[in-house]
Amino acid sequence: MEDRVLEVKDIKVRYGKLQVLHGVSMLVAKGETVSVLGSNGAGKSTLMRAIMASQRVHEGRILLM
Repeated sequence: MEDRVLEVKDIKVRYGKLQVLHGVSMLVAKGETVSVLGSNGAGKSTLMRAIMASQRVHEGRILLM
C-alpha cells in the first residue's frame, strides 16, 4: 500500500506483568477514516497512546509516514 500513512505491526504493551495489547496490527491509508471499537478495558486508549508515542511499546513497531 503506497499511500499508507500509519502502520502498526504486531505491537504488545504491558502494565507490569499484565499484557494489555497482544499483537495488534493495522494499516491506515491516506484518506481513510478509522474507528477503534471495544468494551471498557479492551485497550483502545492504550492503542491510541502508543500511536502518539506517549505509551511504551514492548514489542512490535509503529510507523507514521
